Amino acid sequence: MDAAQQRFKQALEETHTWPCSYMFKFIVPVRQETEVLNLFQEEDAISTRMSRNGQYVSVTAKCRVHSSEEVIAVYEAASRIQGIFPL
Repeated sequence: MDAAQQRFKQALEETHTWPCSYMFKFIVPVRQETEVLNLFQEEDAISTRMSRNGQYVSVTAKCRVHSSEEVIAVYEAASRIQGIFPL
């Protein structure tokens, strides 16, 4: 784990009590939407919204997570998706 991930993990530990509900938000090119949706489970509350020009979609997922490591794992997986912007 690099220094930035360590700081993020520490911030998560200081601000959350596990397990908890955690909200992930991403903006991604439309062609990559399925890859983002595949990061989450069917039971997660997921909403999407298309950009005005139709080139991007925002994905919001509210998930039950059990640790800061789970949150970091989602962001690590998301970072491998071309063109993604985590919010």
